[in-house]
Amino acid sequence: MVAPITRPQVLSFRARAQQLDRNAVELAQAAVLDIGAQDSGPDGARWALSNRGVDLPEMCGRALVRVWTIRGAPHLYLRESLPSVAAAVEPFSDADAGKRIHDAAKPLKSAGISNLAALNAVAHAMRSVVTRPTTKGEVCTHVSALMDPPYLRFCRARNATHLFEMPFRLAALRAGLELDADTSPPVLRPVPDFERAAETSPSHDVVRAYLRLLGPATAKHVADYLDAPVKDVKARWPTDTVQVSVEGEQRWVLAADADKLTADIVTTTRLLGPFDLFLQARDRPVLVDDPARAKALWPVLGRPGAVLVDGEIAGLWRPRMSGKRLGVRIALWAKSSASVRAAVAVQAERLAAYRKVPLSGIDLDG
Repeated sequence: MVAPITRPQVLSFRARAQQLDRNAVELAQAAVLDIGAQDSGPDGARWALSNRGVDLPEMCGRALVRVWTIRGAPHLYLRESLPSVAAAVEPFSDADAGKRIHDAAKPLKSAGISNLAALNAVAHAMRSVVTRPTTKGEVCTHVSALMDPPYLRFCRARNATHLFEMPFRLAALRAGLELDADTSPPVLRPVPDFERAAETSPSHDVVRAYLRLLGPATAKHVADYLDAPVKDVKARWPTDTVQVSVEGEQRWVLAADADKLTADIVTTTRLLGPFDLFLQARDRPVLVDDPARAKALWPVLGRPGAVLVDGEIAGLWRPRMSGKRLGVRIALWAKSSASVRAAVAVQAERLAAYRKVPLSGIDLDG
């Protein structure tokens, strides 16, 4: 067992593994794309890549693909990796599929339909409907008309009966469908020449990727991230892991990465988007050890971004658009030095440049 690992060492390990300490990274070497960069909100996956030094001219052409995967959220991946990714994000078992589709599993069980068979049926229907770019609403309407009652629910908000949301999202990649970038409502289209790989590559294996990018971790952390049963994650636990102690808790990390846990503390400043991978770890008390601050960072609705300073979450930030100008409201949790304030200001300028708008000002508290 490696010597006890401190909380700052864990955070620096993750920042370094996720390349948040880099100023230049080639798109093909962007580590977060192995597990997927969640693409939610205006400061989503592309801002996450920019924060890791990736130059993103016009979405890098067709090099990236946007699909619904983990937890039904949109994620960006390298297009060339999509066959392997599609195999990696598949449910591990029928029980796993049932957990991932949430309340849709109950009527399917009552009707004697397995969860995996249901996903296949929805995917088949989606594949028959989407032969050209089609809005999500149109796809849902046409697919719902093809499905039997156990697949459907009554939506009070829309006063209509349609597919359950999670099977719809999780079946889309099975159907070989991607999401057009920057479309709201989402537009789905067929992935050209798509065929899921028979096996996933080690770099896309979601358990290994979590340990490599968000470790050290337990099987429950990984299961919570995937919305999968702990039993299924344990059954696929890598054999090349070593046990470490983090704040008295036993966790695991890939053996090849164990020595990296005791490397120097990362020194970097970033404005992380609300759904940046660094914030997706399922051990939130390690990320933010103050309950009130954690509640402010992860509210039920309207998440702010996080200010990362030397591996630690040091505060919150929110964008303020006024016309075509961007203001940034930054609240640091402790009195900061002049150098930290200057570094934060530089990151606000970077955000404005990324959004291709002038920066109207920075409201910095702390």
